[in-house]
Amino acid sequence: MCFRRANPIPSWIPQIGMKFSTLDEACKFWEYYGGQIGFSVRKRYSNPSKFDGKITSCRYVCSKEGHRVADKRDHSTKQSRAETRTDYQVRIGLTIDRETGNYDIFDLVLEHNHMLHLKETCHLMPSQRKISEVQAFEIEMADDSGIGPKAAHELASRHVGGSCNLSYTR
Repeated sequence: MCFRRANPIPSWIPQIGMKFSTLDEACKFWEYYGGQIGFSVRKRYSNPSKFDGKITSCRYVCSKEGHRVADKRDHSTKQSRAETRTDYQVRIGLTIDRETGNYDIFDLVLEHNHMLHLKETCHLMPSQRKISEVQAFEIEMADDSGIGPKAAHELASRHVGGSCNLSYTR
């Protein structure tokens, strides 16, 4: 006897046609997906409506998407920063359904062209760093007590069993 799953794709993998009630919900979903796969995310653009100011479409991408614009500030720079963008095309495009007010995925590319982060290091990526309210309070308390950032980070790391278990960096 053979059992078939109704939906073989996990719910955390984006699919065309998925719906979100807000852009914040869609952004958090994309950040979660990036953390599960191993890449950092950013917002590429958003288009507000001229009439009511509501965002009508937007695109979230991998942080390595595209190419860096040439720096026009200083021509005497001898050692420029390393190129971090790899023309990575992973993206999710959202558009609003005016009837329901939901945001639908209309454009989706999930193919990777660079090395992904290991699960153990995903919390170090900029889009995955999260400080809870309790952690923020502890940081503020340490600062008010005269404890420096390095010592406060060391204390928080010991509290949770090492810096690898902490959801933010020093």
